[in-house]
Parts: sequence; C-alpha cells; structure tokens
Amino acid sequence: MGNRFAIGAIIAAIILFVVYQSAYVVNAREQALTIRFGEIQDVRETPGLYFKVPFIDTVQFIEKRALRFDLEDIRVQVSGGKFYEVDAFVLYNITDPLKFRQTVSADLVAAESRLRTRLNSALRTVYGLRGFEAALSDERTSMMNEVRDQLRPEAENLGIQIDDVRIRRTDLTQEVSQQTFERMKAERLAEAELIRARGNEAGQRIRAIADRQVVEIESEARRDSEIIRGEGDAERNRIFAEAFGKDEGFFEFYRSMAAYAKSFADTGTTMVLSPDSEFFQFFGNAGQSALPANSGSSSSAANAGSGTQEPAVTEPAN
Repeated sequence: MGNRFAIGAIIAAIILFVVYQSAYVVNAREQALTIRFGEIQDVRETPGLYFKVPFIDTVQFIEKRALRFDLEDIRVQVSGGKFYEVDAFVLYNITDPLKFRQTVSADLVAAESRLRTRLNSALRTVYGLRGFEAALSDERTSMMNEVRDQLRPEAENLGIQIDDVRIRRTDLTQEVSQQTFERMKAERLAEAELIRARGNEAGQRIRAIADRQVVEIESEARRDSEIIRGEGDAERNRIFAEAFGKDEGFFEFYRSMAAYAKSFADTGTTMVLSPDSEFFQFFGNAGQSALPANSGSSSSAANAGSGTQEPAVTEPAN
C-alpha cells in the first residue's frame, strides 16, 4: 500500500512538472515568442495562459510597453557653420516581435544602438539645413517631426514603431558661447552708447531752452526794473519840484542841512572852505562863533576887522 502511494505521488509530481513546463503566462506588458530548435513557432501578443511542448519549446518574452532611449551631448553643425550641443530622446514600441527577433535577436541594446546611430545622422541633417535660432522658434516642432520621419524606416526594419522624437536641449558649445556672449555684449554696449548720446542730446537741448528762458526772463526783469526805477525817479523829481515850488527858501535850507549832515559825518576827511562861501550861507555869525577858540579864531577875528577873511578849517569830531 505504501509503495503504491509513493508511486502515485511520483507520477503526480511528474505530471505537475510536465504541466508546469508546458504552460506559460503572458501579461499585459509583454508579448511572447515560442521557439523550437531556433525556429519561431508561435507569437502571442494577447495576455493569457498558453501552452508549449515541454522540454522542446522555449518562450522569449518581449516588451510591449512604450520604451525610451536618450541621445545626449550630440555635437551638430548648423547652416552658419557653428557647432551646438543637442540632447534628444525617442519613444518607441515593438510592434512586430517576429521581425524584432529575426533582425536583432530581440536584443533591446542592439536595436537601440542601431536607432541611436540613425538618430544621430538625422539630427545632423536637420540642423545642418537651419540656423541655431530655428531650434528656439516655432520651427522646433517641424524639426522634431522631420527627425522622427527619417528615423521611422530604420525602426520599421527592426519591427519597431517610433511614437515620438523630442529635442530636450540645444546649447552653444563653449567657444561659440563665448563668441555669442562677446557679440551680445558689444550690441548692448552700442545700444547703451546710443541711448546715452540721445540723452546727452536731449539734455543739451533742454539746457539751451532753459538758458534762453533765463536770458529772456532776466532781460524782461531788467527792463521792468529800469522802467520802475525811471518812474520812481520821475515821481521823486516831481515831488521835489512840487515842494521846491511851494517854498523855495525852505527847500534850499533843507538841502543845505542835508549837505551839512553828509559832509560833517565821521568819515575822517578834512575840508578847507571859505567862511563866506555859499556852502555856509545859512550859518551866518553862528558859523564863525562855532570855530574853536584858538589862534586860528583870533587870526580870523583880526582878519575880519581888517576886512579880509581866512578860509575856515573844519574837522569832523573823532
């Protein structure tokens, strides 16, 4: 009884092992090739449970998802002769697993190597027909479409469909970047000089207008002041004339008093005048008695008695 149970268990294990070797599962992210002695027997693209001949057939799984590879730091030359560095990437799908197996033995590394070579050539061709500014303008989309269209024939030969090609970066190389910087710097300096020259011109024009206005204002003010001064002098003369006409004697006396006050001011000046000059006409005898009591006054009195007069000497009080 025990031997029968052991034999049954062995047979069951063999059957399970054979079933395990005969079945395989394809999920939604994969597609499978059934290979017998190096020949492709079947292609499974739909997810599910499938069977094969155990110990004879082998199954090779191939990606069904969207895949991507990058191409970095590609040195391309534009139509102007300058060089630029470009980064790009490709999105693709394996749509024909049979062809993919036949051409590159379902090796993704080998397939991407061939696509990378073709992408490099396509980028150089597309950039070579345009200038650097095109990659920064609305032409960028058309450039990517051109690269994709040039890449598709090679991809179809591999059983691959190219979904999209994107240019991530287009930068100046170091030497071109320095040249561009110097050119932009020179342009900005020229623009600054132009703006500065226009500012100086405007400043000079404004200053000229201001100077002219100053001259005009000063001339008008000087003219008005002369007119006002003349009117004032005329009014003063009129008043003096009117006052002189009312009382000529008082006017002469007033003018003499003003002259005395101005002449005898403390200016440190000595004047020698004759006592009978018109300047002392309002002094009379008071003018002689006002002289100091010294030899000069005795001499003056003597001279007065004899009928002659000496000049009067007056000194301002210190």
